[in-house]
Amino acid sequence: MSQRAKLIADIRNNPKGVRFEDACKVAKWLGFTSEGGSGSHKALSRPGEETGLNFQERTGGVIPPYQARQLIAMLDKYEDEV
Repeated sequence: MSQRAKLIADIRNNPKGVRFEDACKVAKWLGFTSEGGSGSHKALSRPGEETGLNFQERTGGVIPPYQARQLIAMLDKYEDEV
């Protein structure tokens, strides 16, 4: 299993423990680009996609589970492009 596939599997299996850096990395693999944000926040968008992603780094370097579920929904939609 490649490192990319392992990271995606880890995100799917543990949405409560997704690291901020990993979420941003996977979003970029899916074609999302940074629209801004500062400090512990990052907003990302993808051309043609109405729904953007917004990640907030919390204590311990993880994102909130609901944001991980939003990322998983985008994986479901665009994973064939990764």
